[in-house]
Amino acid sequence: MPQHTLTYFDFHGGRGEPARLAFAVGGIAFEDKRFSGANFGEIRKTTPLGQVPTLHVDGVQVTQSDAITRYAGKLAGLYPTDAYQALLCDEVLGVVEDANNAIGPTYRMTGDAQKAAREALAQGPLPMYLGWMEKALLARGGRYFVEDRLTVADLKVFVFVRGLNSGRLDHIPADLVQSVAPALNAHAQRVAETPAIAAYYAKFAQ
Repeated sequence: MPQHTLTYFDFHGGRGEPARLAFAVGGIAFEDKRFSGANFGEIRKTTPLGQVPTLHVDGVQVTQSDAITRYAGKLAGLYPTDAYQALLCDEVLGVVEDANNAIGPTYRMTGDAQKAAREALAQGPLPMYLGWMEKALLARGGRYFVEDRLTVADLKVFVFVRGLNSGRLDHIPADLVQSVAPALNAHAQRVAETPAIAAYYAKFAQ
């Protein structure tokens, strides 16, 4: 098995978390290299595009979060082998990434500008993305997004929903998911109760 080092911010969320979870579910050893936000300026100088996460595979550095998530998912058996099911999985990854990209610029804002931007997101784009996710989930059986089993599509949606529910995003209501796409909260609870995922987070609660 190759040696893996995943480099990302030291918090439970964001673009690096789905790969962390996939490795954990698959029982795949990896170095979980975390850093504080204050150190990002130095870390980004060591990355190909000035962004994280990155994954070193036997010393070779790879960028792009969804590529890393898919790779971890393949190793862990959490990515479809059927071409059409893989397409559906990738569709979900892409929609969540679009939603992440919509929120991303607001992290660099402060004060009234951030408030206005996030309130606008909560009134339009975020309900649109969440609504699409819920509709896709229900259309595919209501339990998981692809093949009626846990895949990286579920992990990526889980991380996104968990972040919105956390209340850490000022000016975005913590009950937004419940109000516009409640099935996603039931899905998130289902994912959280997956034994390997529950065990993963329990390590940090000790």
